[in-house]
Amino acid sequence: MNFITEDIIKLLISAGTGAIIGLEREYHSKSAGLRTMILICLGSTLFTIISMKLGSDPARIAANIVTGIGFVGGGIIFRDNSNGRITGITTAAAAWVTAALGMCVGFGDGLYETGFVAMIFVVFALYSLVPIQQIIKRKNTIRTYRIVCKFRNKSLKHYEEKFEQFGLDAERGTQSKTQEAISGIWIVKGPEKNHEKAIKNLMNDPEIIEFDF
Repeated sequence: MNFITEDIIKLLISAGTGAIIGLEREYHSKSAGLRTMILICLGSTLFTIISMKLGSDPARIAANIVTGIGFVGGGIIFRDNSNGRITGITTAAAAWVTAALGMCVGFGDGLYETGFVAMIFVVFALYSLVPIQQIIKRKNTIRTYRIVCKFRNKSLKHYEEKFEQFGLDAERGTQSKTQEAISGIWIVKGPEKNHEKAIKNLMNDPEIIEFDF
């Protein structure tokens, strides 16, 4: 009966751990939020408890859980076709570390303290580093610009010069031409306020037919 009680306590701790991480992801409307993180943590704890009761090798337990969570992470990470950026990496990493915390709870003795300290670092990274991230973003933001304008026997190089005028560093991507129009893509980085000035200027450019940013 004591073993059953201990297992229930482990599952409760595991659910609470997953909830703490999941709340932050849910608040930011990520693909894997509150319920997902709770289930990941509970699943890792439950598999660990069952394997220990069956007398399985702990190394194999950890390896199999890590392999399983890899499939979950693969479903979270994807490329945004609108701007070419890869999203979901932080959420996938959060799912990965949540599984590790679940294993710490499942193994119990000797790993509770390790799991608790690790959870403090995870919470710090997810909750406390956001303001620092915003400061960095204001100082240096990366955007993808796509400009389409009428073809008048000239290249799009003058737009690169415009980016430089606004204090932005532009890396030229693919450019293409149709019979009547020419389009180009740039990866542009620089302060957020400089991006806003450049966007305002380009939106008022009568030569531009289409503009994505």
